[in-house]
Amino acid sequence: MTNTQTRAPIPLALRVLLGAYFLNAFATVGTVTIVGKQVFDMTGRELDLGLIGLAEFLPMALLAPFTGSLADRFDRRLMFGIGLSGDVAVSIAMFAYINSNPTSIAPIFGLMVLFAVTRSLGTPAARAITIDMAPPDVLERVIPLRSVSFQAGIISGPLVLAWVFVVDIAAPYLVAAVAYGLAIVIVASMPKLATRKLATRGSVQAIRDAREGLRFIKRQPVVFGAISLDLFAVLFGGIIALLPAIAEKRLGVGAVGLGGLRAAVGAGAAVVALGLAVRPVRRHVGKVLLGVIAVFGLMHVVVALTTSYVVAVLALVIAAGSDQISVYIRSTLVPLATPEEMRGRVLAVENVFIGASNELGAVESGLTAAAFGLVGAMLLGSVGTIVVVAVWWRYFPALRDVDRFSEVRAP
Repeated sequence: MTNTQTRAPIPLALRVLLGAYFLNAFATVGTVTIVGKQVFDMTGRELDLGLIGLAEFLPMALLAPFTGSLADRFDRRLMFGIGLSGDVAVSIAMFAYINSNPTSIAPIFGLMVLFAVTRSLGTPAARAITIDMAPPDVLERVIPLRSVSFQAGIISGPLVLAWVFVVDIAAPYLVAAVAYGLAIVIVASMPKLATRKLATRGSVQAIRDAREGLRFIKRQPVVFGAISLDLFAVLFGGIIALLPAIAEKRLGVGAVGLGGLRAAVGAGAAVVALGLAVRPVRRHVGKVLLGVIAVFGLMHVVVALTTSYVVAVLALVIAAGSDQISVYIRSTLVPLATPEEMRGRVLAVENVFIGASNELGAVESGLTAAAFGLVGAMLLGSVGTIVVVAVWWRYFPALRDVDRFSEVRAP
């Protein structure tokens, strides 16, 4: 008689939810890509690309502790849906403004601030729902599948919206609004989650709850190390905001070529995420995390030095694949090390760190490009990423020495 071990099936509701993650990423990343293209076309200044990142980051940083508390206090499906509804409104407003043949970029920045507010409302709940719904024996497969859904949106969103942009420069925002609307329908169909919630009330208590989440992160070296690693590594190494300038000044391609560069990032991440769904990282988790971020930095050095579109695409694919392994490891470690009733607050703070690394990274890229030139900015940031890896290897042994995910448990 032979013993066979079958893998537990992923619940149907969780599979359907992956569609909402795809639609959300499709619309969000596609929108940000097109906004960058339009602003750069209007002004020709790399600094403005960085300022878009600042407009996206500041509301998220200010609101995250409180939106995280909301995700811990109310039905997370409701909070995710509210965020998506706000995204629909902003997309329609962008469509109307761009359709009016604008000459000023100020309203675009204002709408990007509102876009950041709506995302800060929905993101903590959206990230926690997956962990809430996933049985423990399928969690290792669900996390990479969620990444696959997200990366599929990252690939298709910029490509589809870039082609739509060629036909009509305002139409991409209408397509994004439809995608957000479909995501709302999916979230509304999800079953109610039986998760523990905060029972506290009042504005003063909300501040205390937010501070409790921050204190928890500070006390947990694995959580703090993983979150802060992403902040500083991608803060220095992020070049995504500069892609419109790279496409035009270094590679000599237009809107469709820019869409291809942005899609290459999603393609590299999606391929790796699919591989992780079949063969997850099981050993030497901490060392793998630090190693792949070093590769991420090295590939951005290649992007900085090349003038070949093909080489740039390949380097972006490898960098994104490396970053996807990092995302997978951090997205598993942080929730596992966090109590259920605190996930909203902790993931909201993590989202600020992620936003800081991406949006503030865009600001850093824009400022350094203005000061040192496009190539100088990319090289400076990429070397900074590699230095961060070396520092974290030395000063965060608790993170570096994590061997298996099963070692990590919430206190």
